[in-house]
Amino acid sequence: MLIAIAADLHDNRLNWQKFNDYAAKQGIKILLFCGDLATADTLAQIQAEFDGTIYLIAGNAETYEAEKIKNNSKFFFIGRYGHLTIAGKRIGLIHEPSFKRDLLSEQTDLNYIFYGHTHKPWIEQEGNIIVANPGTLGGVNYQASFAVLDTETNNLTLVILENI
Repeated sequence: MLIAIAADLHDNRLNWQKFNDYAAKQGIKILLFCGDLATADTLAQIQAEFDGTIYLIAGNAETYEAEKIKNNSKFFFIGRYGHLTIAGKRIGLIHEPSFKRDLLSEQTDLNYIFYGHTHKPWIEQEGNIIVANPGTLGGVNYQASFAVLDTETNNLTLVILENI
């Protein structure tokens, strides 16, 4: 199974469209979004257009009203940080790296932690956990990027949007 990980769109709907087209062509049915989508209109567009399940973490630049978000079978708003299991992989989601300590105080046996905020694409191993920032899908201060996790091979790849 392929899982897309993205963050820091900051309302760049052109980049969203290019990413969403790629996800559809690749058969990606799960999107982990690590914050800073930004407005309610962008959130509504993503919910309507992504053909799969979305798990969303709130970032520090959101302008939508979190208390008005309604979860359903294809969309799950997690809050500021949280963890979930997909295809046997235990995954932690945060926006700011400073939430890593809070996350690990609740869930210590994670395989992956994904975060945003810094906009810098990054993958590193910390003990038994792979910690990764997919970069900025919005292309703010860095090239627009996202990550794809293949749960069967455990291959985590950073993807530059302009290269697809």
